[in-house]
Amino acid sequence: GGGGGGGGGSYQPKGREGEKGVSQILLYACAFLFLAASYTDSSDDETSPRDKQQKNSKGNGDFCIKNIKQADFGRREIEIAEQEMPALMALRKRAQGEKPLAGAKVVGCTHITAQTAVLMETLSALGAQCRWAACNIYSTQNEVAAALAEGGFSVFAWKGESEDDFWWCIDRCVNVEGWQPNMILDDGGDLTHWIYKKYPNMFKKIKGIVEESVTGVHRLYQLSKAGKLCVPAMNVNDSVTKQKFDNLYCCRESILDGLKRTTDVMFGGKQVVVCGYGEVGKGCCAALKAMGSIVYVTEIDPICALQACMDGFRLVKLNEVIRQVDIVITCTGNKNVVVREYLDRMKNGCIVCNMGHSNTEIDVASLRTPELTWERVRSQVDHVIWPDGKRIVLLAEGRLLNLSCSTVPTFVLSITATTQALALIELYNAPEGRYKQDVYLLPKKMGKFVYPSRRDAFIFTANMVSSGQSRVVSLIIHSRMNAVCACVCVCVCVCACMRTAHSVCSVASVGQRRAHTW
Repeated sequence: GGGGGGGGGSYQPKGREGEKGVSQILLYACAFLFLAASYTDSSDDETSPRDKQQKNSKGNGDFCIKNIKQADFGRREIEIAEQEMPALMALRKRAQGEKPLAGAKVVGCTHITAQTAVLMETLSALGAQCRWAACNIYSTQNEVAAALAEGGFSVFAWKGESEDDFWWCIDRCVNVEGWQPNMILDDGGDLTHWIYKKYPNMFKKIKGIVEESVTGVHRLYQLSKAGKLCVPAMNVNDSVTKQKFDNLYCCRESILDGLKRTTDVMFGGKQVVVCGYGEVGKGCCAALKAMGSIVYVTEIDPICALQACMDGFRLVKLNEVIRQVDIVITCTGNKNVVVREYLDRMKNGCIVCNMGHSNTEIDVASLRTPELTWERVRSQVDHVIWPDGKRIVLLAEGRLLNLSCSTVPTFVLSITATTQALALIELYNAPEGRYKQDVYLLPKKMGKFVYPSRRDAFIFTANMVSSGQSRVVSLIIHSRMNAVCACVCVCVCVCACMRTAHSVCSVASVGQRRAHTW
C-alpha cells in the first residue's frame, strides 16, 4: 500500500506487466530529466568539435563549436540577456547610425556567455567584424556559441576544451587567410600573449588592446615595463565602472551560487578564508558573512588590509588558519597563493576554489602526482585524495568558479560590457599620437556614459553640484593622487598597531611581488 503524493499508491503492478509498467515509468522519467537538463551540461557526444564539419543555415562553416543544432535555444538566452543589459542596448541604439567601429576587425578572447553575445552583436551593429575564442575552458555556453555561429560570427569555443583545444581555438581566430585583426579585446591576456609569441608582425596594424581582468592587466604592465608593449592598451579592470560594480556585486552574488551548485554546502558556521580583499574579495566576504560564515582574510596591500579590519573581518596569514578552515577562496589575480604546502595541511573535506581569473592562484599542477588520487564526483568537482585517506574538494580545477560552475548577474555585466565597447571605440577612433605604447585607464568622461544609460532601471536621483562646488570637487580629485603615498604609509602604521587585535598583513613572495603591479 502506500499512498502518498499525487496518488502514488493507487498503482499496484502485478507480475511481468507490473515490471514492464515500472520500466516504462523509469524510462519516461529519465527522458524527462535529460530534456530538462541544460544543453551546456550535456556531454553525450564525445566527438571533438575539431573533428566535425558543421555549417550554419547559410552554408557558412567558419566556426568550431559543440553543436550548431542548439542555436535556437541559445538565441532565446541571448534575448533574455538583452532585457537585463539596458546600458549596452542603449549604446547600440545610440551609435549604430554613426558606425563608430566601421572597418574595425576585433579579435576577442573572453567568456562566451549570453552576455558576451549581446556585446558581440552590439560591436557588429556598430560596424565591427568579430572573431572570438573563449578565455576559459569551462565557461562557454555551448548553446550561445551555436546561436552566434548561426548568426554569422566566427566563434571557436566549447565547454570542456582541453589545453591544446584552448590554444588551437585562439590560433584559429588569429591565423586566417585574408583577415587580420586591428583591435584586441582580451580577458586574462592569453590572446595578447599568443599574438606576441606567434604573430608579432600583426601588431603593425593593431590599433589597441582592451583588457578586462586584473591578471591580463598585470601582464600588460610587465610588457610595458620591459619596453615590449607595441600598441596602446586600455585597462578596463581598474575603471570605476568595473571595480565598483562587476568586481564587487557580481562576485557577491555568484560566489554563493557557485559553491551551492557544486557542493551543496551550508554556509552557517563554516570557517572560510578569503585570500585577497580587493573588490572581488570584498564581495565574497560580504556574501559569506551575511550567510553566517566565520570569515578570515589574507591581504598584502595595507590599505585593503585595513579595510578588511574596519569591515569586521580578522586579518591573518594563511598558514595560521589553513588547518582549521572549511573553505579556501582565492581572489588575488596573483600566482602561487595556495601552494602544495598549504594543500597538504588542509583538513579532510576542505573546499578549495578560485574567484580570480587565472588558474595559477592555486597550485593545481603540484597535485598531479602519482601518490595522489583524483576522483571526479560531479561536473567541475574533483576529490583529491591523499595516501592517508584525507581528501580536499577542488572546484573547476582551480579556474574561475562562478563562470565555470554557475552563472553571473546579467544586469551587472551590462556595465562591464558597455565599458569594453566604449574602450574599443575610444582606441579605434583616437587620433594618432593621443595614446602612446602604454597602459591607460578609460577616460572618466567615457565611463560616465554608463550611468545615464542605467538610470531608468532604478528609482533614484543623483544630486547635481553648483559651479562653485564643481571647482572644489576638481581640487579634491586632484589632491587625492598627491595623498596616495602618505595614505599607504599611514595604513602600514595602523596595521602594525592593530597586531594587538590579532590582525596581520600577509607577506607576498618574491614571485608574487613581481606579478603584483602597484
